[in-house]
Amino acid sequence: MKIFNKGFNFRQDGPGNRLVYHLQGCNMRCIWCSNPEGMDMCGGRDVTVAQMLDECKRSRAMFFSGGGVTFTGGEATLQTDELCELLKLLKNEGIHTAIETNGTSKRLAELLEYVDYLIMDFKHYDSDELKKYTGVGNEVIKHNFEENCKKGRQQHIRIPLINGINTDCPEGFADYFSQFDTSNTVFEFLAYHEYGKEKWKTEYKVKDGFVTKEKIAEFTVCFEKAGLTVIKT
Repeated sequence: MKIFNKGFNFRQDGPGNRLVYHLQGCNMRCIWCSNPEGMDMCGGRDVTVAQMLDECKRSRAMFFSGGGVTFTGGEATLQTDELCELLKLLKNEGIHTAIETNGTSKRLAELLEYVDYLIMDFKHYDSDELKKYTGVGNEVIKHNFEENCKKGRQQHIRIPLINGINTDCPEGFADYFSQFDTSNTVFEFLAYHEYGKEKWKTEYKVKDGFVTKEKIAEFTVCFEKAGLTVIKT
C-alpha cells in the first residue's frame, strides 16, 4: 500500500481516538484540496498490509473512547484490493475501522462489509458543477449514497461549504437527500479553510471561498426542516 501521512486524531476522523492513515492517490482534483501532495499515485511511501496490521495491533492502547483505525486520503478506495484485505484482518482482531471517501468507487459496497464507520463526502448535488471543480461527476456518488440508504447502512455525509462553488442553494442538497430513508445517516457541514494552500505547487484557484456562520446556519435550518439530522464534530 502507498501512504503519505499518518497520525492520531480524536473524533475528527470517526469516533474516539484514531490512528489515521492517509493513502496515496486521488481520482478527484478538488481545487480547494488541503492535501494536494496526496493526489498523484506516484508519491508516498510503500508499506505492506502486514506492517500496517502490526502497527494497528500495537496501537490498541490508544484507541480509547471507542476509537480505532481510519483510512483516508487522497482517496483510500483507489487501493481497494489491499485495503479490503487489511480491513478483513482488522475486523478479525476486533479493531474498529472507518474510512473517509469521496464516494466515487464502484466497489465501495465491497469495502463496507468490513467497515464500522463510513464518512463520505458529498460536494455538490449537481453533477456538472461538481465536475467543473473536481474533474469527476456525482453519478456513482449518488448511487452509493442511495444504496446505503436502501440497505440501512450507517453513513456520515460531509459537505464542504465553499463560497461561490456550492453555497447558493442549500435546498438543492436537502431536496435530493430527503427523497431517501436517511434514518441511519447524519450530515455535517465543513466550513472552507486554506490549510493546504501553501502546499500547492500550481496555482491555487479558490478565491474568497470562506463562508459565514450565518451561511452554515442557513444550511442547518434547511436540512432540519427537511427532516435531515445535522451533527457537528
